[in-house]
Amino acid sequence: MNEPLIECVPNVSEGRDPAVIKQITDAIESVEGVTLLDVDPGKATHRTVVTFVGAPEPVIEAAVRAGRKAAEVIDMSRHHGEHPRFGAMDVCPLVPVANVTMEKTAEYARTLARRLGEEVGLTIYCYENAAFHEKRRNLATVRAGEYEGLADKLRRDEWKPDFGPAAFNPRSGATAVGARDFLVAYNVNLNTTSTRRANAIAFDIREKGRVQTSDGTPTGTPLLDEKGEKLWQPGSLKCVKAIGWFIEEYGIAQISINLTNISVTPVHVAFDECCNRAQERGVRVTGSELVGLIPLRAMLDAGRYFLTKQQRSLGVSDRELIKIAVKSLGLDELYPFKPEEKIIEYAIAARRKGAHKRLVDRTLEAFVHETASESPAPGGGSIAAAMGAFGAALATMVANLSSHKRGWDDRWQEFSDWAVKGKGCHDALLRLIDEDTDAFNRLMDAFGLPKGSDAEKAARSQAIQSATRGAIEVPLKVMETALASFEVIEAMAETGLEASISDAGVAALAARAAVMGAHLNVRINAGSVKDKTWIDGVLKKAADLERQAIERERAVLERVNGKMKA
Repeated sequence: MNEPLIECVPNVSEGRDPAVIKQITDAIESVEGVTLLDVDPGKATHRTVVTFVGAPEPVIEAAVRAGRKAAEVIDMSRHHGEHPRFGAMDVCPLVPVANVTMEKTAEYARTLARRLGEEVGLTIYCYENAAFHEKRRNLATVRAGEYEGLADKLRRDEWKPDFGPAAFNPRSGATAVGARDFLVAYNVNLNTTSTRRANAIAFDIREKGRVQTSDGTPTGTPLLDEKGEKLWQPGSLKCVKAIGWFIEEYGIAQISINLTNISVTPVHVAFDECCNRAQERGVRVTGSELVGLIPLRAMLDAGRYFLTKQQRSLGVSDRELIKIAVKSLGLDELYPFKPEEKIIEYAIAARRKGAHKRLVDRTLEAFVHETASESPAPGGGSIAAAMGAFGAALATMVANLSSHKRGWDDRWQEFSDWAVKGKGCHDALLRLIDEDTDAFNRLMDAFGLPKGSDAEKAARSQAIQSATRGAIEVPLKVMETALASFEVIEAMAETGLEASISDAGVAALAARAAVMGAHLNVRINAGSVKDKTWIDGVLKKAADLERQAIERERAVLERVNGKMKA
């Protein structure tokens, strides 16, 4: 999954009429390329939180359609609910999920804000990372006065909207569009039924902390500043909101946590801090619970964190990292933790009905049979990438085995670093298996374009040239990545577990085969490229990569054969 992925979480001011809510979610789902993940209506708040994800462009289009439909079916002049609000589509934040920066997400949010203002006619304020003005970063400030105070607010120059009309629209109100980090709702389970104890731990960790008192106890007289405001003692964790409560269903108290920026305070840090603070108060953490979804990177980071504490190699599969995270955080204490439902990237993949199945998702047997079929793809390029992936994986295996060899405890970090490098290579080569087939299919599509008129011929020729370059660049990347894996292979042949020396040798054979096989794919497409300067440079580079692979394989095999006793 290399495409930019963003999440959109529009909050609409309707939580009681399923038919109205469905019209809005139908508008979202009408856009190809977005996946609706969650719809959470609240009757008391009279508000529904919708979550959908996808690439930036379709997400923006879906949000525009949602805003248009919300303005059509919701009348704010008749709205009453417990939650603060000032518009039919009250807020619409974009959240970076994968392969996209916050800065870029803020640009997308401003694009969305402009379209909602210009195309839909909504009054728009930009907040958080998309804000144009510092005083508008805080959503509470932007929404102050709520719907009832909006008409007066719009009369003031300092509250001129960022996009859309400055005139009060009693039906649609106003909308706040922002870019923020992923918010994780996370509960930590305690071996107590005491809400007071849970609250005390929550106040220990949350950024806001607790009110300072004259005697330092919760019942003491609050201390005030010169303005008569209560003084607060901050908690230990930034970007954390928390409170304690009792869950009758499970018969336990929990610390209910909102992690508003997991880049600042990740889940695993919050969990360990809860453990430490609970122990100080004679309470024990027994597990935890994830409410809603979490980005894959947060689970992988947690897995690496706990493996590091155990002094174990980090160069293991994503599946293993997730397993370690789940067990270490106790995420399966109350009910089974299902990665395909709780990890956002996996949930997207699981819910894309009829989506193209990647080659790497097939069984090895099915992959082999697909290769042997009459279809020209997958072909040699994909197989070269697969060979390279196996070679890098073997080197990674040797590093992982070496990292926990008895007597080498002080070297675990050394071998873990090598395993991480090897994993990076085999993960990249796995992606290139499908990228090579995709590049071939794009080339075939280009050849299938119409060629009747001169304009069509020109467009077809340009498309063929572009696709041909792609069909060359992918195997060239296979060559570069497979060659890079030799660094790990060589290290394992030199310093790795001697019992696995033959595996290092097989890794070198596979890596060299990957480089040479991918080189054939580069060459077979080279003759069709019109830009001779570019292709001459590519061919020179590819020949040099092959030369290096052959030399490095020979050196590894000499070392391997020298160490083998038979």
